[in-house]
Amino acid sequence: MGMFDSVSVRALDSALDALALRQRVSADNVANLQTPGYRAQRVQFEDELASAVRRGDGAATGTVARSLEPTRLDGNNVNLDTETLLQIDTNLRYQLATQAMSGTFSSIRTAMRTNG
Repeated sequence: MGMFDSVSVRALDSALDALALRQRVSADNVANLQTPGYRAQRVQFEDELASAVRRGDGAATGTVARSLEPTRLDGNNVNLDTETLLQIDTNLRYQLATQAMSGTFSSIRTAMRTNG
């Protein structure tokens, strides 16, 4: 297993992919705010990612499911406040994961310079 295949690097990569998916899905939800019958979608990956890390793998994917939240009279259940908060939360998590990934590669570069 190479240094780029570590559980932490794979877990961070999985998290970044799933968070990017969550951003796209939330943007789709907002775009369909006024679409009658549209059901918001949600991306789940945290439980699968935690299991993947526990088993020493770190590889996980996000799954998209329809929201079970109550609908308005037009059958749409997109809530702009919920989506706005979700986007803020997702962006912060994405930034943290990006910083963690950057720190991991910075450490690898430092180790390569000192051991090279």
